[in-house]
This record gives sequence, structure tokens and C-alpha cells, in this order.
Amino acid sequence: MADEVVVLLDTYVSMFGMRVRIALAEKGIQYEYKKEDLMNKSPLLLQMNPIHKKIPVLIHKGKPILESLIIVEYIDEVWKDKSPLMPSDPYKRAHARFWADYVDKKIYDAGRKIWSSKVEDQETANKEFIECLKVLEGS
Repeated sequence: MADEVVVLLDTYVSMFGMRVRIALAEKGIQYEYKKEDLMNKSPLLLQMNPIHKKIPVLIHKGKPILESLIIVEYIDEVWKDKSPLMPSDPYKRAHARFWADYVDKKIYDAGRKIWSSKVEDQETANKEFIECLKVLEGS
């Protein structure tokens, strides 16, 4: 499997893409990185993810795997000969999934408020983001 071409469609600012890049690095998987311009999506992205038209997309054996958490689980299952990304204990795995979901919902939403809020709302948005990070840090 090591010789198979693995391609990641992504952009460097995506926290969801970062999740996939970390998983690939942890498993030591070589891949081709294709940077996407989200304002001018490539034909490859539109072909590989015609429903959502978003990144990240992992292409393995010519087939797309979509959504960052699903991609991470796929990576863990396909390259099982390398150290597992998730704990073997079902409770600990559920706990890890909970925190991944927390990041997807709370951290992303709070970060998005910072990017999209008016100047007068920035301080409130920053405080909310910091509070979410404190919860994550204490986990």
C-alpha cells in the first residue's frame, strides 16, 4: 500500500485540513498536496466532492474520501500496520470523538465569529473563542 498515490485537496488555513495532515503525518503516509483556491475551486475538487464542493478531500486509489473526521477514520483503518490514531478502548474512543466534535462545533463556530464579526464585536468574539479553548485545554 505504501506505493499507492494519495492526494489531499486542501488549503493551508483549514483547521479541518490540518486534522487530516496531522493524521497523515502521524501514520507516516506520503501524499501529494494540492492547494485549493476556495474562491476559484478546481475542476478536480468539484469532481471529487460534487455534493458539498469543499475541502478537505483525500483521494486514495482514485476514489474520494470526504469530511475530515471520516478521512481520519479511513486513514486509521487503511494503514492499520502503523500506530493507531484512536484508542482501542471503546470508552476512550468515544471520548476522543466527543472532543473532535467539540472542535468541529464550538472552536470552529467561535473562530468564524472572529473572522466575520464587526470591529465593535471583536472583543466579545475573542473572549468566546478563548473560553472554548480553555475548555478544550482542560479536557
